[in-house]
Amino acid sequence: MTSHAGHTHHPTADVSVRPSLVDDAAEIGRIQVAAWRGVHRGTVPDEVLEGLDAATFARAWRGAISQPPSAKHRMLTACAGPFVVGFAALAPASDAEATGEIVELDVDPDHLREGHASRLLAACVDILRETGASQVRTWVLEGDGAREAFLASAGLGPAGVRRTLEVDGTQVDELAWTGTL
Repeated sequence: MTSHAGHTHHPTADVSVRPSLVDDAAEIGRIQVAAWRGVHRGTVPDEVLEGLDAATFARAWRGAISQPPSAKHRMLTACAGPFVVGFAALAPASDAEATGEIVELDVDPDHLREGHASRLLAACVDILRETGASQVRTWVLEGDGAREAFLASAGLGPAGVRRTLEVDGTQVDELAWTGTL
């Protein structure tokens, strides 16, 4: 068997989605910051984007991976060979509401348009179905036309619900997108 550059372990699939590992947290934090900086220029002030800290995100994701709030909360990692190139975070449907939520889904800007977001979304939908959800919801930063087009192509649509978040002292608006599972 020949050795492949970049591989330090046994052979892996060319592309895959798997449950996140605690060791993925640093890359997940880096990817989230890179994705936000790559996509949200013009909709989020530059000083806010430049102030985002990958280590802070990594700590939060490490906790979500190692101690999820419930057994139905999940973190998924997209890989290209041995490299982490994207992630998704899921929250389950509550008893009162059969809507599961994709809390975050980001792909490294250097690996966009390679199918990673579609694989992550498909894995999220499969897990949400398995956990009893009949609807999926996610939030899109207002002005993120690429994300809206991606979600529309996957069968989701705007729900007509808006929320305002505070990001480093700046308010940003997000729009809910939903779909039936």
